[in-house]
Amino acid sequence: MPSGADYTDFEQPLRELDQRAASATPQHRAALAAERERLQAQIFANLSAIDRVRLARHPARPQTPDYLSALFHDFLEIHGDRRFGDDSAVIAGLGYFKRQPVALVGHQRGRTTAERIKRNFGRPNPEGYRKAARLYELANRFRIPLITFIDTQGAEPGIGAEERGQAEAIARNLELMARIEAPVIACVIGEGGSGGALALGVANVILMQECSCYSVITPEGCAAILWREATPENVARAASALKLSAPDLLRLGIADEIIPEPPGGAHRNPQAAAALVGKALGRHLARLLKLDGEELRAARDHKFNSMGNAFVTNAAADLRRPATVAAVQPTPPAAPPETSGVEKRRGIG
Repeated sequence: MPSGADYTDFEQPLRELDQRAASATPQHRAALAAERERLQAQIFANLSAIDRVRLARHPARPQTPDYLSALFHDFLEIHGDRRFGDDSAVIAGLGYFKRQPVALVGHQRGRTTAERIKRNFGRPNPEGYRKAARLYELANRFRIPLITFIDTQGAEPGIGAEERGQAEAIARNLELMARIEAPVIACVIGEGGSGGALALGVANVILMQECSCYSVITPEGCAAILWREATPENVARAASALKLSAPDLLRLGIADEIIPEPPGGAHRNPQAAAALVGKALGRHLARLLKLDGEELRAARDHKFNSMGNAFVTNAAADLRRPATVAAVQPTPPAAPPETSGVEKRRGIG
């Protein structure tokens, strides 16, 4: 049974069932297991946007090193940007996916308090993005497929990062990814936020795990800007309005595929979650490897130039849809106000 900290707010009914099952007889335990499976399927079929954000941020959710160890072998990590230093918030290196050499880049938040501090809670500094740029250039030079794992709330916003050229480093990554003449696959495995995520996300294929999210800003930041207060209600409203969930982004043409997760989320069964990610990577990599460099660049360019077409299509559909609201009757002109006797004597009325 998972510990109490492993249950999100909306999973409390499952926690109660698990506690009952722990002290039940074998016969009763089987019935409770069936009830739990039914209830879990019902809960996860009706997740709200903020529920998906909570799952994407779950502390036990698999992170980049978990997928690197499960799906790749002979991984050789590189360090440093050859300008300032190393950034532990970004993991980058070369490895093999089955028998295919690949370049690998991913965010890393950390699990323990000490590791999270060391990795700056997954918020990269400029040196992290410049380290990633080294891999992008290698992938382009040797035509090696590039696979990225996105899991960050955003880039480090501190003064030091700005002094060292945070905006330039992110912009440089966008440029490099756009012109790589090799397959590029980005996989959102947790929370993808702002330009800090996009610097790893200019890809031919964008995959999203079922309970991940991808947005220009966190729901808390959005609520603070729009309503000046990040209350739980405002944060939930912002999450819904941002359309940051995998189903929303697939419908809008941002994501290319949703990778299903084991029942209860990837943190319930990391091995099964990694296997599902590996299956999707293998399928798309086999297709992309058949294209030459120019075709890959053109397809990537077309993909990002087409983003937003879903909004245009929906707007056009709204214009073509016959109006269902009753026509508003014109308001008759108001009668002029009656003048008083004093105004009449003065010749005003």
